[in-house]
Amino acid sequence: MDFLRNLGDIGLFIHAMIDAIIFPIPALFSQISLSTLSPERAIWLATIGFIGCIIGTPIGYGIGRASGTLVLSKMMKKKWHDSATALFTKHGEAAILVGAFTPIPFKIFTILSGCLKYPLWKLIAYAALGRAAKFYAVGGLFYVYGRAAENMVDHVLTFIMLGLGVLIGGIWFAVRLVKKHRQKRTGAEAKGVQETAGGADVPAGE
Repeated sequence: MDFLRNLGDIGLFIHAMIDAIIFPIPALFSQISLSTLSPERAIWLATIGFIGCIIGTPIGYGIGRASGTLVLSKMMKKKWHDSATALFTKHGEAAILVGAFTPIPFKIFTILSGCLKYPLWKLIAYAALGRAAKFYAVGGLFYVYGRAAENMVDHVLTFIMLGLGVLIGGIWFAVRLVKKHRQKRTGAEAKGVQETAGGADVPAGE
């Protein structure tokens, strides 16, 4: 951690990238340390962390595709592995979004996505949304409140992240419900057209 912190912006970039691959300590800690030193650069630091994470995401995915659950079982505690698997299996894309705001290490979701052969482009898209919200929530907090934000992190940041996670997850579920409703409506209309066409083919007098 000290080594990465001493590298400044480059250290944050590296930390964020390996956070999505194998590193056990979240990049959030490097972001907070550097933002405390330079609150006026907090948004820029958030951008660096976000880019690093997005670059690391497909690498973690590739590890999952190549090794299956072997890496996860050796790297992570069983409770993290089981929680992430259950969340991913039940909620799919929403798990990636919400996973950005939970205590579960994000690399579990990148590697697990590879294990389950989840579409890479979807992983990157949803990871971009979730991780951007997280990095910029932290950056915005420091940019607005300055160094005082360091004392607010433990008490406020968790609730902000969870709130954003719930909001994003809620929007996702709402979109899914609308899509399902439209699909059912389209299917019913198509069935009605087929029945009408079938009735028109019956010769008069029969």
